[in-house]
Amino acid sequence: MTPDQLSQTIVDVLEAAVADGSVTLPDGVPTTVTIERPRQKGHGDYATNVALQLAKRAGTNPRAFAEVVASRLTASDGVAAVEVAGPGFLNITVAAGAQGQVAADIVAAGSSYGASDAFAGEKINLEFVSANPTGPLHLGGVRWAAVGDALGRIFTLAGAEVTREYYFNDHGAQIDRFSGSLLASARKRPVPEDGYGGQYIHDIADAVVEKHPEVLDLDDDKAQELFREVGVEMMFAEIKQSLHEFGVDFDVYFHEDDLHRSGAVQKAIDRLTELGNTYESDGALWLRTEQFGDDKDRVVVRSNGAAAYLSGDLAYYLDKRERGFDRCFIMLGADHHGYVGRMNAMCSAFGDEPGKNLEILIGQMVNLLRDGEPMRMSKRAGTIVTIDDLVGAIGVDASRYALARYHSDSPIDIDLDLWSRATNDNPVFTVQYAHARVASLMRNAADLGVEAQSHPELLTHEKEGELLRALAELPRVIKAAAELREPHRVARYLEELAGTYHRFYDNCRVLPRGDEETSDLHRARLLLVDATRVVLANGLGLLGVSAPERM
Repeated sequence: MTPDQLSQTIVDVLEAAVADGSVTLPDGVPTTVTIERPRQKGHGDYATNVALQLAKRAGTNPRAFAEVVASRLTASDGVAAVEVAGPGFLNITVAAGAQGQVAADIVAAGSSYGASDAFAGEKINLEFVSANPTGPLHLGGVRWAAVGDALGRIFTLAGAEVTREYYFNDHGAQIDRFSGSLLASARKRPVPEDGYGGQYIHDIADAVVEKHPEVLDLDDDKAQELFREVGVEMMFAEIKQSLHEFGVDFDVYFHEDDLHRSGAVQKAIDRLTELGNTYESDGALWLRTEQFGDDKDRVVVRSNGAAAYLSGDLAYYLDKRERGFDRCFIMLGADHHGYVGRMNAMCSAFGDEPGKNLEILIGQMVNLLRDGEPMRMSKRAGTIVTIDDLVGAIGVDASRYALARYHSDSPIDIDLDLWSRATNDNPVFTVQYAHARVASLMRNAADLGVEAQSHPELLTHEKEGELLRALAELPRVIKAAAELREPHRVARYLEELAGTYHRFYDNCRVLPRGDEETSDLHRARLLLVDATRVVLANGLGLLGVSAPERM
């Protein structure tokens, strides 16, 4: 019996009690009941405070309410015992057969175990990374690559239709500085003021010259335009290749320049004007963002007629909504924290709801440590540390796991020495090793001719119960990770599960020894091991990390 199944059982008990008049709930029976795992042994398998939550509404005291629920719940299928504790908590012990059935259910579900309909019918646009194509992908962008892709996988398993989108910033001054830096490299000139340095600039400039040798014969303006056209595409192709090798691919690559060329910017401005949310002042056009919670109104079109940066955001958001997305997520670095207020105000100005139609997630800084000291420079990029530096040091799996393991709004230090070690203090090794250990045991069972079978009533050992309850938590962990936008919950759950599995293995013999005859208990425990394999693989898959068969 999973927590969700127990929750439904309690809901059924409450509905029956209301129907026969044992309790009165004027507002009706809740659709779900909170189920928790007790912290102390001896307090049952699960606990709920439903009596404390509902007693006042029922016109009685919590303990009396709990007694009514307990008497009925004890008679329910799959429940062995119910104890009323303290002011009205219910400590519930699940029958061995009902608890053991979880293993068979998990194996039967396979890769779909953990799925839910929590976001069914939701069409989600998940925009992340969106780094400027002016240099290799830096650590901030890599963090969003890991977290954003994991969040997309989690939303999908929770029933949503997810589109991963990369906003290609190919319009504006930063592209001018990039193309000017390429031109300077080709002309053997110093890096321009505010330009980009690093070996990658010379590499791309040389590649453009090799592909278009005539560029050296053009005047500076025409040459820079060619460097802009070809160089940006080369840089972006490199970024896309790095992300692909990192296991992250996008469904849509949206070009900012298209918004300005297509008339989408003016369309968005016109829409906001129709809604009465723009005004003219000092020759410029302003958006009334202050009335929607921003600290001040924002310029949309400058007095010289040029579109302000915000105008592109307006057009891009409207475009997403008109493409049918119910929820638009934008993942930004900590240096963009000041954009949150104006973006939410923009959402409101269009008549939408911030936090629902538009949600902005902030990712904090990432530092790489080697020998206890921060890495400051990349050999190729110069002033920044890149995706290739991280992957080259610890590999894709460890990189993705390390970046997704922490709350995205917390700064993290990644100790390259720790994350490259094959020891239990390396979190990704711990989880992957648990999966490899399970896979090895399954191979050994096959060699012995032992097949997993469901005998749920035999799984009565304390460590078997602990493992079953841990496995049953995955659906709730995934749902919470989706609702709270926190993929790190999956990583932390997997680490706890790995420890729970090892304790089970150390205390419960799975395969027969020597000439010992294979028993139904061996077969039942092997099914429990197989269920552990499914959950570890599913959890690692949500993080985009491999589940190795051997290590």
